[in-house]
Amino acid sequence: MQVSENELKTFILDSGLVSRKDVEEAEAKAHASQAAVAAAAVEGADTANGKGKGKDTNGASSLMDDEPQRAQSLGDVLVTEGLLSSDALRRIQGYVLGIPFVNLKDSKIPLEVLSLIPEPIARKYNIIAFKKNADSLEVAMLDTQDLPAIDSVKKKTGLNIMVRLTDEESIKHSLVQYQKSLKEEFGDLITKETKNLKLVKEDGEQALSGDDLKKMAEDLPIVRIVDTLLRHAIIQGASDIHIEPMEEQVLVRYRIDGILHDAMTLPKEATAGIIARIKVLSNLKLDEKRLPQDGRFKMETETDKVSFRVSLLPTYYGEKVVMRLLRETGEGFTLEALGFHGASLELMHDSMKQTTGIILISGPTGSGKTTTLYTVLDILNTPDVNISTVEDPIEYQMKRVNQTQVNPAIGFTFANGLRALLRQDPNIIMVGEIRDGETASLAINAALTGHLVLSTIHTNSAAGAIPRLIDMGIEPFLLVSTLRVIVGQRLVRRLTDSKEAYTLDKVEREKVCKEEYFEAVLKALTDEKLVKAGTKVDSLPFYHPKPGSASEDGYKGRIGIHEVLRVSPAIKELVLHGGITDAIQEQGRKEGMLTMLEDGIYQASRGVTSVEEVLRAIKD
Repeated sequence: MQVSENELKTFILDSGLVSRKDVEEAEAKAHASQAAVAAAAVEGADTANGKGKGKDTNGASSLMDDEPQRAQSLGDVLVTEGLLSSDALRRIQGYVLGIPFVNLKDSKIPLEVLSLIPEPIARKYNIIAFKKNADSLEVAMLDTQDLPAIDSVKKKTGLNIMVRLTDEESIKHSLVQYQKSLKEEFGDLITKETKNLKLVKEDGEQALSGDDLKKMAEDLPIVRIVDTLLRHAIIQGASDIHIEPMEEQVLVRYRIDGILHDAMTLPKEATAGIIARIKVLSNLKLDEKRLPQDGRFKMETETDKVSFRVSLLPTYYGEKVVMRLLRETGEGFTLEALGFHGASLELMHDSMKQTTGIILISGPTGSGKTTTLYTVLDILNTPDVNISTVEDPIEYQMKRVNQTQVNPAIGFTFANGLRALLRQDPNIIMVGEIRDGETASLAINAALTGHLVLSTIHTNSAAGAIPRLIDMGIEPFLLVSTLRVIVGQRLVRRLTDSKEAYTLDKVEREKVCKEEYFEAVLKALTDEKLVKAGTKVDSLPFYHPKPGSASEDGYKGRIGIHEVLRVSPAIKELVLHGGITDAIQEQGRKEGMLTMLEDGIYQASRGVTSVEEVLRAIKD
């Protein structure tokens, strides 16, 4: 059942939520939209029947091939014009149709009820199960007319579905409860399975043969514990899992948004079985405990396909396991989504239009360098170019890109791989990392011979990459001939929507950094028209987590802060005359580059992150 336009108009006018003039103007726009769509449909039908196949002056069909535009209703126009919020429109429609409204923002839904609708379905269709009766289930929805979603839930639960209307905040609050409930569920499962373990005493572990370890790895409680650990990490959004044997127990930690968190502890006696299970999954030697080992395996859940990169290292109390999670089903990024903006974004796009030279991404381990490289590659990946990569390891598979993984054990290094790539007629080459002088020299030669080269290097700043390459033995005149831009980056955690605004006075700003840095940030914000011209530094807003926010610490997800250094004529002169890192960076700032600290303050002023988080990320 739909709300008629007349019923909606009457109720809005009676309620006084929108003025009569605005309602009538919105109604006129809705009628115009509906008439245009109806006319297009008639024209399309005539064309399909062989009538009115008009051509434009170029001989092309006068009909567009795009999807037909959807007619706007009165409600659509009111929301688009900002005269009515989407939640308010839903409430009005629900009231007119007699559908009850429920507020779930302050509700704790029992796990057994919430889990009647799996999280992927709840998230996709914005539908939450919140109350179960004897033969019926009450669900809250944003779109109470979504009959396929309602029918799907009815078939899955076998219950009569009673639809209730809710708002976006209630849906967000309920979806967060899935994560908390799953934490509790996994904690209970691991506790239960740990009790079922066949305990192996420490003095007996050394005598276990490969066959004994294999049997232990196939023991049902061990299989369930490891499977639960992995699934828990995926749901938590972890990037790494650490399994650390200690004197009396095994500590499991997850790295979430760049910060390590204790996840759980397990009995010391479970160590052998858990590590054996991970070795079986990774196809590693079960009876090798004295040497480091590396492996990989994949796992699929209802919503994710994840590749685990496994590293085992012998320690005093046993083998420590670290697993890096690489999600293969994630959507492609854009430079804007990674945190690039304004002049730095333009500079990145300009450098990507070049057909020769080197684009270099610098930063420490875990700063998102590879993600930035893959994003650039994805943008450059068009049918008219041949892209080849040499990586260690291949972290994401890309269509139409020839990816090669190095294998030092058999002598296949970055340098050897790069030599081979140059015989493969590439236009664009991506070298996972420049680690030594030989690889750097080959990358320089590739750029000199007509290739665009993308790579990473481990330095603390963009300017620091140049002295680092010179230390590797690269001549300064070769660097100035090939380097196009150098990007320095770090990752900072994003603030959730639950945040508070505040301002910093001059004394507080001086504790963060020099006043000139804040002035540079203000200039960038003004140039990008994010603040009004004439705004003072004193009035710049900053944000920090609001106490009691939905996330445990007020942060969720990460974004990059960057400094994009263009190797300009002035910087080339500095390099040729032995300029040090500080001189190169200062020249970059004179030419308009925002340093990572300044870019971090920029993001903090926009409410993306906090000043404290920026200082934490760049403290080195």
